[in-house]
Amino acid sequence: MDISFIGKPHEWDPRRVYSQTGADWQHRVDFDRLRKDRLQRVREQMNARDLGALVLFAGANIRYVTASYQGNWKYNINIRYAVVPQGGEPVLFETAGSDLHCAEIDLPWMEGRIKPAITWQWAEGAGPMMAGRMAQSVVDVLEAHGLRKERIAIDNFDWPALKAFEECKLNVTDAWPAMSAARVIKTRDEIELLKQASSIGDAAMWRIKHEWLKPGVREREIEAKVHEFMLERGCEIIYDIIVASGGNTSPYRRWATDKIIRQGDLVIVDINAVGPSGYFIDFVRCFKCAGKMNQQEIDLYKEVYDSMYAGLEKLRPGNTTADVAAAFPKYDDDKYGTVTLQQFAHSIGLTLYEGMWISRAYSLQYPAEIKENMYFAIETFAGHPGLQQTTRLEENVLVSAEGPVVFTLMEHMEEAMAR
Repeated sequence: MDISFIGKPHEWDPRRVYSQTGADWQHRVDFDRLRKDRLQRVREQMNARDLGALVLFAGANIRYVTASYQGNWKYNINIRYAVVPQGGEPVLFETAGSDLHCAEIDLPWMEGRIKPAITWQWAEGAGPMMAGRMAQSVVDVLEAHGLRKERIAIDNFDWPALKAFEECKLNVTDAWPAMSAARVIKTRDEIELLKQASSIGDAAMWRIKHEWLKPGVREREIEAKVHEFMLERGCEIIYDIIVASGGNTSPYRRWATDKIIRQGDLVIVDINAVGPSGYFIDFVRCFKCAGKMNQQEIDLYKEVYDSMYAGLEKLRPGNTTADVAAAFPKYDDDKYGTVTLQQFAHSIGLTLYEGMWISRAYSLQYPAEIKENMYFAIETFAGHPGLQQTTRLEENVLVSAEGPVVFTLMEHMEEAMAR
């Protein structure tokens, strides 16, 4: 019996997945530790950047520091916010009314630190007045902690909020460098949750290949089945399921339509979903409907697979984003000097894109260090002029001290993997 894994980080092993439920006989995801570890990472970044406080409006940032969640619809509409004062505990400003009372019930670790949020967007002529009240609610927290004149980092502004904070004469700076640096390195419990999300995504992709993908099925029917299956298995929400078949793969159409899938179609499926406790799964497989791949398709698949794994192998502590980008084939990122999201890698966690993007558009000239416990989706694409169909693949990868560990375990097409 091989027990060499004992004593090594459990979270690094994609085959050792904890249940989503709790138990008295096994130490699984420790949510109290998750909350404390995330907040500690934020505090370390605040100290490193000499920040007096963070003021956060982005939903994932609020969740990261308070562990509060009341649905994805609240993530980006600026009706709630949080303040993290240096030397103090986070204060959550939650939507007044029943939402605030739900927060009081759900978040005992925030007891005494939940206040009514002052909403200002879409307030018509009252916008500046309401934004001023919102800014003053933040200032009240800063003054209570003696931080009124310190550097205050804010993640999101609209115009009324900017004007309101300017009128308060705060020493304002950008919160995103601190939050991104904190979130891009995953804690042990975050990695466990990302592993659970991968396991659900793998199972959905297997169902597509072996049960749902048949001639006559529409792309959106596949999308619907994935939605139902993944929600049943514990996902919070389904962010987007891309299903592109036949001609919709060339050029690659990154959304599902009501097109009927035909015999011999290549079918690219990109699963983007929010798994247990808010952690993402984002990966791609390419199948052939009701047939075996021909040699041209096999060659395309191998081209994508090899380029993806060439970049993936560079996801090691001490390497840089330039090492990864250099392994990608030249593409429109080089031509236009901007990101196509096709020869590409990106950090994922509580959001689909967080912390770090890797592209030949800039990573070769502006390298950033790859560090232990970063977690990436890495994706490549093969499409050449004149092709009726093209191919795309993506894996989710943990950067461990021992090198890259692939968490997405759904098999690749057998005929393309025969070497």
